[in-house]
Amino acid sequence: MIEKAGLIADVCNALTKNNAEEARAIIEKGYPFSSITNNERRYTEEQKLRVYMQDGFIDRYSGQRLIYTPVLRVLSHLYPTEFPYHPNWKMSACHIAYWELTPTIDHVVPIVRGGVDDAKNWVTTSMLRNAAKANWTIEELAWRLVSAGDLRDWDGLLHWFVGFMEAHGEMKKLPPFRNWYRVAKRAIASK
Repeated sequence: MIEKAGLIADVCNALTKNNAEEARAIIEKGYPFSSITNNERRYTEEQKLRVYMQDGFIDRYSGQRLIYTPVLRVLSHLYPTEFPYHPNWKMSACHIAYWELTPTIDHVVPIVRGGVDDAKNWVTTSMLRNAAKANWTIEELAWRLVSAGDLRDWDGLLHWFVGFMEAHGEMKKLPPFRNWYRVAKRAIASK
């Protein structure tokens, strides 16, 4: 692998020698520009939950256990001051647990870097790590994939959420809990 700072030094040396074309050729060959376009992707609750369950609610980059998002929302519903939620996850108005413990889907090989948008390239990670990873590869970040977890050991409190909704029928009727409950019940039944 070419050391990138050394490559830029080679470009600068070529410029020092008044050889602009050589400098251009070094950039084009050794460190070419690649435009990055972010395309927003949307996944259904069912798709997301399937990936989280497949990975055992484990952050595949750190091994940290993650929490099924509706569990955190239950806490925010019950304790809005102590465990606040903000619809845009504004850090000054939203409990940090949403960033640290909420599972999300990440593309191991970013789409903008040639990865495909399908389940073979999806892993579970926290919102915090997803934001940190952005469009970098795990090799560039010196990260690695850890093994998926086992739902028998940790289920992200998915079963707790379903049980709590069943015990508190009034909450089960509130959006978005109604949809999350339906999706969670279906996912558990399919396992």
